[in-house]
Amino acid sequence: MPKRVKTAPASDEAPEELDEATAEASDDAATAGGYTNSNLSAARAAKNDEFYTLWADIEREMNAYLEYDADVFRDKTILLPCDDPEWSNFAKFFALHFTDYGIKKLISTSYAPDSKPATITYQPTLFESQDPKFDETKTRSHGKKFTLTAEDINNDGVVNIDDLQWEYLDGDGDFRSDEVTALRDEADIVITNPPFSLFREFISWLVEGEVKFSIVGSSNAVTTKDLFALIKGNKLWKGATANNTDMVFGVPKGTTVKEADKAKAKRLGYPSDDDYDYTRLGNSCWFTNIDHGRRHEALQLMTMADNRKYSKHADVKSIGYRQMDNYDAIEVPYTDAIPSDYTGVMGVPISFLDKYNPDQFEIVSLTQTWSDESTKTYPTQTLVSPDGSRKTVGALNSGPAFKVATPPKGVAYYEVKGEDEKTPPSYYISAYKRILIRRKGAK
Repeated sequence: MPKRVKTAPASDEAPEELDEATAEASDDAATAGGYTNSNLSAARAAKNDEFYTLWADIEREMNAYLEYDADVFRDKTILLPCDDPEWSNFAKFFALHFTDYGIKKLISTSYAPDSKPATITYQPTLFESQDPKFDETKTRSHGKKFTLTAEDINNDGVVNIDDLQWEYLDGDGDFRSDEVTALRDEADIVITNPPFSLFREFISWLVEGEVKFSIVGSSNAVTTKDLFALIKGNKLWKGATANNTDMVFGVPKGTTVKEADKAKAKRLGYPSDDDYDYTRLGNSCWFTNIDHGRRHEALQLMTMADNRKYSKHADVKSIGYRQMDNYDAIEVPYTDAIPSDYTGVMGVPISFLDKYNPDQFEIVSLTQTWSDESTKTYPTQTLVSPDGSRKTVGALNSGPAFKVATPPKGVAYYEVKGEDEKTPPSYYISAYKRILIRRKGAK
């Protein structure tokens, strides 16, 4: 059994602190689509959604749900809407655990081969081609539906993947079709790797169906307006595993992969083989609305005074917590430097969501242009790079800004003209987008 499965990709995680020039580029990329990895940008442009994740990643995430609630899948209908059991580990995994998880019904659908990029070759498997239902035309133009129930079809004494029943769908298997949407409405839980190029639309489709779900995506997508609204509203959160770690994905042979990423995948135990090449994607994660225990683990934090004395971060000890110029919040550049005794609003890194405990903190907003929390809007600015080059931009409004008395040396900064020729310009530095939070119950 090949331990890999098609999944949605994700890009490299943005560091907690970026220089301003990098922050501007990252802001533009995140605002445009939430993904910055060049391999994935090329894949998106080509509508190439062929990424394959590891069995172990599925197992770790599902185990986290089971640790919190042993009956999370019991008597449930589970839909895997982008997964063909002939190659999908999602389908194979849940078929294997059908009985011990107490699953009521497992439904898996696949896309028609003709709906995929022409560069991906297709050959029907013996499983399909030797079945009386095989149709030489439909095998390319139609998706397939696979169903597993508690019936032991082959009378071997166990219910597993050998008892799957299959049929051709009326259409190509697109999740937006009426027939797959009807399966969503039948299901209690949806678990899959949605098409990379349709990730945000897939999230909307799930929310519209008011269904429980767990899917793979990019952590950078949390800065988009629609996804962040779900996170703020406690309708979606990060999964329990694969946060701040490299995940390895298989890709079709011939897919462009950076040598560094291919080498990292090899070091992690996945060299290229006869079927696939492999790449590592550092910002892949699970998005879910299924509860898990790690979501309720409280962060162990120091007071503001103790952070100024004992923090492992030199800038926290030397600079402390700066007041943002355009938000009523202080800057907290690292999640582990959140002061336990501060009652006001704090701007924390996006990676805070990996450890976000809704019992400990509440999310106020995001330092974005569409945020309603900004206290100031800057006119057109000039971005001055460390080499002295100048560029007219508007990026200062896309994140937290900090006013400085004089142009800083060795880093990029923003110059904003005065109201008239007699008024000297003002100077600012910026940071990557911040999530605005406050302690639960703080006033």
